Amino acid sequence: MSESVFPQTGRQESIAQVSLSQPRDLWRLLSLPLLLFMILPLVALLWRTTPTAALQQLGQPAVWQAVLLSFQTTAATVVLTIILGTPVGYLLARHQFPMRRVVDTIIDLPTVLPPAVAGLGLLMAFGRRGLLGGALDILGLEIAFTPLAVVLAQLFVASPYYVRSAIAGFSDIARELEEAAALDGAGGWQIFRFLAFPIARTALLSGLVMTWARALGDFGATIIFAGNYPGRTQTMPLAIYIGFELNLDVALTLSVILIGASFLVLLTVKWLLRRTP
Repeated sequence: MSESVFPQTGRQESIAQVSLSQPRDLWRLLSLPLLLFMILPLVALLWRTTPTAALQQLGQPAVWQAVLLSFQTTAATVVLTIILGTPVGYLLARHQFPMRRVVDTIIDLPTVLPPAVAGLGLLMAFGRRGLLGGALDILGLEIAFTPLAVVLAQLFVASPYYVRSAIAGFSDIARELEEAAALDGAGGWQIFRFLAFPIARTALLSGLVMTWARALGDFGATIIFAGNYPGRTQTMPLAIYIGFELNLDVALTLSVILIGASFLVLLTVKWLLRRTP
């Protein structure tokens, strides 16, 4: 009797595997149109840019200035995001307070606002005729249309990605661990430094990488609040915009650089998330 049962079970398993593979093949086929649509523009950019032409364009001062300014400003944005965003993420993850939902929504708002609205808002706040324009003028400070404006524009549109990751990372800390550390005499800073930060570091790093990528690609907020001045406020996305009108090879070269940087960033984030226990 057992000999007749086992072959039948094997046949049932093989039939089940075949029936499962058929829907999988169907979903693969249905996924192709969108995947091809996403891949085709990237392939077209890479196809139109030869290594020789890219090296020639990289030798132009305007291209180097845009690349250098992009990496300088995004580095400053990352540092400011760590300093200003970490307390916000920890506060929203570990504490309840009045208007918490409002604060949480404000953090998410820049991710859904049109970048042009963000740039206009920054200009109305920090511009010469803006809300704080008079006070900044008394102090002798000028922010709009300077490299500092580039950093502030990037900070506004990109820092929510870090804060959101920080909230997720800090939320994973068990209350019992904090209570045990407090019973052992640890203060608030010691709990954060030796307990909260090590547990959340992967989420923080992932959010930081995404913030950097978002800042690197910002266009709308930067061009309105900082302008598009070569060597001063012209980042790579802005140089691509000008290059499209004046020199297509410059635009293609910078586009390939941004594609490569963004791909490496996303690959790094996925690798970090896979290593998370």
